[in-house]
Amino acid sequence: MAVKVGDTVRFLNTTGGGRVTRIADGLAYVDDDGFETPVLIHDCVVVGDAPVFGNPSAPAKSKEAASPKSAPAAPAPKVRISEPTQLPVVETAGGDVLNIVVGFEPLDIKSLSQSDFDAYVVNDSNYYLFVSIATRSRDSREWQHRYDGVIEPNIQEYAFTLGQADLPSFDRLSVQYTAFKRDRDYEAKAPGDVDIRVDATKFAKLHCFRPNPYFDGPVIAFDISVDDRVQTDTMPAIDARALEQGMKEKRRDLSSQQHAAPRQSKPSHRDDSPIVVDLHASELLDTTAGLSPADILNMQIDRFSEVMNAHLRAPGTKIVFIHGKGEGVLRQALMKELNHRYKGHDVQDASFREYGFGATQVTIRPVLPTDTPAPVQPKKRKQRR
Repeated sequence: MAVKVGDTVRFLNTTGGGRVTRIADGLAYVDDDGFETPVLIHDCVVVGDAPVFGNPSAPAKSKEAASPKSAPAAPAPKVRISEPTQLPVVETAGGDVLNIVVGFEPLDIKSLSQSDFDAYVVNDSNYYLFVSIATRSRDSREWQHRYDGVIEPNIQEYAFTLGQADLPSFDRLSVQYTAFKRDRDYEAKAPGDVDIRVDATKFAKLHCFRPNPYFDGPVIAFDISVDDRVQTDTMPAIDARALEQGMKEKRRDLSSQQHAAPRQSKPSHRDDSPIVVDLHASELLDTTAGLSPADILNMQIDRFSEVMNAHLRAPGTKIVFIHGKGEGVLRQALMKELNHRYKGHDVQDASFREYGFGATQVTIRPVLPTDTPAPVQPKKRKQRR
């Protein structure tokens, strides 16, 4: 039964209920003991119809039967139904950054091979979002429209249902959004356009559905924006064998560089010129295809350790590690190594004029024999299977 304004409903997935005061954007606003609660329409069960003023289907009565001659019938009182009031948007602390998630929730998690999946968009921000969602298969260049609409701040919105028949052609997910506020000034946000590669086989695997802070049950979730940072997915599919072979070749190259490094770095550097080591991935690797950010970070730390180990017995040597500004992840990892594995050496920001932002200079200091650290072996990386 369709839910309409004035119906008395009870909640399907939780306790409570009340009278529907208004319906907007797929939500029924229910007066629950004086509080207006937004609930998804398909989570409401009608237990009482809205009152109807007059009965058009009732047979007409004659004037004599309608009222005695001595007392004319009083006109029916006019009832004015007030328009639903728009509730003000309550902004949350820290909500001026965009956090957007698209989650797929199974309708029957005990039978994934037959279940459909409801897609929800989570808008965890103080902004309204105009969102457009489309999907396509790997072999097609044309997108299939799935959803578009305006999502209110700090809310989870039902978008569409993905059926079993849709899964074979569900290889890409496109989410485009624009953020804005109504009736107030706000900081402009850049529009987002995210194209996500999807492995549809995961929808048949129970362990792929995981808990998520925005959902009551396990879901397959995709981060669209995290703290204003648009999440991109441009990495090609990973070939495990090619990845393993590439890492073996890179280890051999790094090993040969390690053996050659001490002979090249023996000079005392009387001209006080530092050794410059660029830790950017483009300098260390021929290609980053198939490597995750964690794999790249591990290789950068390995290169840093190799250079440090090669010069520990050359006091006064200055080494400039160029790590880039970025988000500071690599710099934090280097500082952790310097504070724990390579204590006692001088650390400072390198010359801004020569290297710009994103470079750290280490000056090797003599270490007492009793404090000489054992050679640090590069951290082992787990191979992907």
